[in-house]
Amino acid sequence: MSCASCVRRVETALRHVPGVKNATVNFATETATVDSAEDVPRELLIEAVETAGYKAEEYPRTRPPKNASNLWLAIALSAPTLVISMASTPKSQWENFLLFALSTPVVFWCGRQFFVNAASALIHFDATMDTLISLGAGTAWAFSTYALIAGTGRLGSDHVYFETSAAIVTLILTGRYLEEKSKGRMSAAIEKLIGLAPRTAFRESGELVAIDDIRVGDILRVRPGEKLAVDGAVMTGESYVDESMLTGEPAPVGKSAGDSVTGGTLNGAGSLVYRATRVGAETTLAQIVKMVERAQGSKAPVQRLADRVASVFVPIVILLAAATFATWWLVLRQAPGVALVPAITVLVIACPCALGLATPTAVMVGTGRGAELGVLIKDGSALERAGSIKTVLLDKTGTITKGKPELTDFLPLPLAAMARAPEEEGGRGMAVSGTHEGVAQRDDILALIAGAESASEHPVGRAIVQAALPRRLVLPQPESFEAVRGKGVRAAVQGHRVIVGSFALMKDGAIDLPQEAETRAERLEREGKTVAFAAIDGNYAATLAVADVVGEHSAEAVARLSSLGLEIVMVTGDNRATAESIAAQVGISRIEAQVLPDQKAAIVVKHQKDGPVAMVGDGINDAPALALADLGIAIGSGTDIAMETAGITLLRADLRGVAAAIELARVTLNTIRGNLVWAFGYNVVMIPLAMTGRLDPMFAAAAMAFSSVSVVLNSLRLRRFASPLPVAMVVRDRERACEHANRGEGSSPA
Repeated sequence: MSCASCVRRVETALRHVPGVKNATVNFATETATVDSAEDVPRELLIEAVETAGYKAEEYPRTRPPKNASNLWLAIALSAPTLVISMASTPKSQWENFLLFALSTPVVFWCGRQFFVNAASALIHFDATMDTLISLGAGTAWAFSTYALIAGTGRLGSDHVYFETSAAIVTLILTGRYLEEKSKGRMSAAIEKLIGLAPRTAFRESGELVAIDDIRVGDILRVRPGEKLAVDGAVMTGESYVDESMLTGEPAPVGKSAGDSVTGGTLNGAGSLVYRATRVGAETTLAQIVKMVERAQGSKAPVQRLADRVASVFVPIVILLAAATFATWWLVLRQAPGVALVPAITVLVIACPCALGLATPTAVMVGTGRGAELGVLIKDGSALERAGSIKTVLLDKTGTITKGKPELTDFLPLPLAAMARAPEEEGGRGMAVSGTHEGVAQRDDILALIAGAESASEHPVGRAIVQAALPRRLVLPQPESFEAVRGKGVRAAVQGHRVIVGSFALMKDGAIDLPQEAETRAERLEREGKTVAFAAIDGNYAATLAVADVVGEHSAEAVARLSSLGLEIVMVTGDNRATAESIAAQVGISRIEAQVLPDQKAAIVVKHQKDGPVAMVGDGINDAPALALADLGIAIGSGTDIAMETAGITLLRADLRGVAAAIELARVTLNTIRGNLVWAFGYNVVMIPLAMTGRLDPMFAAAAMAFSSVSVVLNSLRLRRFASPLPVAMVVRDRERACEHANRGEGSSPA
């Protein structure tokens, strides 16, 4: 394809195939995406493209390297043509014949593709960029040949434009070659993603196997420093795995039996045996590549204007060229040879290529850069919508918060010593203070309570157990255990009677709670926390509070979104007191509380009255709201259904990715607008100059050739878009990764 007119022809041909609902052709990537109501045979689609005068093959395919032999031959023959033309005026007859001999192979051999494509378009009663080029170069050569053969003396010398025809072809070939080279850089993101997957893997037995031969259920081994071949579940072994290619988080993640692993991630110092769970096109990496390819092959709505202009552009240019010739010849009374020059310039200077490349190149680079940052953009439409968002609705659980309860406060006796300890003392930032008579240390109290809860499946119990693990406590197994529905647990642990649960359970056990404990519990509940009490051997021992804590970067993300001029609203099913507590921690002033799952969609509609709305969530109950919002953004740690209905997916469970996505969308849209302004403005300015004879045809050819290159280069600037992650955060994460390595817990990505 040579321009946006070709895009329209191919799309029309594909849409006429029975069963095809829609077809979108991307000029930059040279791909077509077809939506069909049924399984339309690929052969039928290819036949339709070929009938329209083009060639096609099933995707994916390996693009052969650009053959530059035509360009080098054109340069070799055009250079002496220009030297001879400028060396003497008027030229002798033998010089004109030499120019004829040098320029003819340039026009009809090196530039044969222009004439072949133009003829194909003509057969289908259409015109493309190749039509303009072939008319411009062909007319200059034909008139020069006529003047050479029919003219004598000064007439022949004055109206020979062989150098013009050769220069037109050579300069446009040069422009297209540079354009192809530049477009190759746009696919760098895809190439990086594909390159993450290893070509081979080792079975548990030590047999080397190609990655294409791995099947679900195969048992594989990954050695230290190797990449995991496919997605799987660890069976034996322990190691740290660098998952930064998915999450962007440099710190390696510990893996042991039962943990899931992802193909393409890098194993650390340990060895793992894992069972393949997803292979081939079903792996996470393959799905990411597919999503990015789909986005890069899509068309943003803003492209429609350029397509409409391109559909009539070439015929209008041909009419303008004819009108220019007629005006110079018949109105201005110039000789036909003189009138021909501005007409040829009009044909050559016009550039629908830039119109066709303005949007898809920016979309391709922008979505590719997003993938490198862990932001998967579904298509060009999602990208465009992201740039116009006015309000962002943030689901609380799993989006603003971590999505799982954690022990935030542990307050043993004596109550007089209650004070919030520093984060390093509490292990997980929880408040820990006091001792208990008969038990040596507060860690012993926590160990007894966690031991009692170790047999519980309740979220509060699991949170207490998880809080004890980083403190390296040995959790004693309960000799007896009883779960009291809706109230808590009773257990015998190391000879102690332990009760952990609600105020009602304490009352049932005749446990006297100090007034200070009740007062503290009321304050914790106002903060939106779930409060439990613990008693040992019939005596009050501690107050505990569990909550779904705010994510590490949530406050920073909200601040960044606010700085972009966006209205931030938190949506939660919690009561207003809890919601206000969480909102205050992250700096959100607008709250939608006590929202049932089936009411989230109505909340989206409510806020759409104020402008386009983005919904950010991670759960199944968020899917309807994600689909209804102008833009759905799914946190990658969430469910597949949420990711499927979202326009943007964040591979990393980090709310800062929302700001990164919206900033990237805005920058990309600005790039598209700049490209379109340049493409339209170029033609608006240059065509009148050509019609008035103020441009030389060779200068016009150079300008046209490099106008499309400039659009591509402008789009490539998006590759330098920087993630909004603060440098200090990245440095700290790398230091943490190094600490793991120094302790022998994994390899350091630094």
